[in-house]
Amino acid sequence: MSRAPLLLLPPSEGQAPGGDGPPWAAGPHRFDTLDGSRREVLGALVAAMGRAEPERAALLGVRGARLAAATAANLGADAAPTLPALVRYTGVLYDALGYPALPARLRRRIDAQVVVLSGLWGVLAPTDPIPEHKLKMGATLPGIGGLARWWRPRLSPVVDDLAARRTVWDLLPGEHAAALAPLRSARSVIRVRFVDDVARDGERRLVTVAHWNKLLKGALVRHIVEHQVDEVAGLAEFTHPEGYALRPDLSEVHPGHGPSTAVLVARR
Repeated sequence: MSRAPLLLLPPSEGQAPGGDGPPWAAGPHRFDTLDGSRREVLGALVAAMGRAEPERAALLGVRGARLAAATAANLGADAAPTLPALVRYTGVLYDALGYPALPARLRRRIDAQVVVLSGLWGVLAPTDPIPEHKLKMGATLPGIGGLARWWRPRLSPVVDDLAARRTVWDLLPGEHAAALAPLRSARSVIRVRFVDDVARDGERRLVTVAHWNKLLKGALVRHIVEHQVDEVAGLAEFTHPEGYALRPDLSEVHPGHGPSTAVLVARR
């Protein structure tokens, strides 16, 4: 018997400041078997914040005032006040999803069906309390190495167990997908592509959307959870606010083996 769909999301660069929850170490964590690994990464991150400015800038991908703020947040992450993960994250995907303002019924579904893959925390549930922090999954952390490679043997069993008999909507970018082995226990795995149908040199061409990808996925997440979509064809009734709609002729369905791909196209 299949279970409710599972959605895999990346974290957000944008984060709400402050918080009113207990420090991370004192809060409840849904995937608490990962707490030892989290402490290991956090310890390495704090140690790296003592390095010279150019090294910190290369690690965190920011400079100047943003580097100073990120360094301070990372140094205080173990004792800082927290917010639930889906309240903390404020980037374009999460703004489009609008989790804090959703009806309670939808928030409960999201709490049960969404997980976030994080370079610092590994796997997060929406309600897990987290402080402000700065660390990408694609980073190479001194003493740890490449985070995706380091996390892969630790995260894969956790997510595979969570995925058992479920349709998994893999909405991860490449650097986060690299932190997971193939999900053998899942009923199916579906990835999504947003494509623009544009006029170039007098011809219509299909161009994969890159810049607005996260914004586009926010509305999709809400639709999948609200309607409990568990197959590519289930997106036939979905029209994105920016005009993207399912193209079955371009989508690929691989029942029982390999990931399927749902392709949503907007004419420009």
